[in-house]
Amino acid sequence: GYYSTILGLHGIPSIAEEAIIARDILIAEYTHTAVHIAHVSTAGSVRLIREAKKRNLKITAETAPHYFTLTEEALQGYDTNFKVNPPLRSAKDVAAIKEGLLDGTIDAIACDHAPHARTDKEVEFEYALNGISGLETSLALSLNLLHDGTLSWEELVAKMSTNPARILNLPKGTLAPGSDADITVIDPQLKWTADVKDFQSRGKNSPFNGRALIGKAVMTIVGGVIKYAGASFKS
Repeated sequence: GYYSTILGLHGIPSIAEEAIIARDILIAEYTHTAVHIAHVSTAGSVRLIREAKKRNLKITAETAPHYFTLTEEALQGYDTNFKVNPPLRSAKDVAAIKEGLLDGTIDAIACDHAPHARTDKEVEFEYALNGISGLETSLALSLNLLHDGTLSWEELVAKMSTNPARILNLPKGTLAPGSDADITVIDPQLKWTADVKDFQSRGKNSPFNGRALIGKAVMTIVGGVIKYAGASFKS
């Protein structure tokens, strides 16, 4: 793209992603099977998936918070915490991702958690590994879709819980009797500032370090047992 060119970086153009998605859609159509597409980042990808769904193909798709929060302009400082694969895209692509979430083209939001050691990130941009330690900021960033009117509460829960469980055919993502008692309790009004020193993950590679956020998970229940409460894990 434009910024990879002016910054002298090896680019991954939109067509690289879109060509593979088009191929996989055609294979799914030919074989009458399902395909799940991860890391959707471009307007062209959203368009291809939308058109495939209109033909009633068994296509599901996900994106990640950084693809509807950040743009390629963030790369101007050569901060390797912004290096992901596929790369950050343009404002037009961000708008298309939001539209895809709104109209149901994109079924799910995944945190795309990719923690790395400091030695993997504190190198020249070309040699740094791709990825963001995204688990602990994913909820607050996704709640911005609620604040800006892109999604309703019900739709956001579906994107982050119900739909992923359905796609993977897991008895989760619902409070219905018989479902796994895996529950996240959130405080949607809690204001906090992302500080990688406080991350539970050993991966501190976050481009959102220092960002003011609203909304946080305050408790997790796994198999009916409280595993996390406040700022500590339960054994």
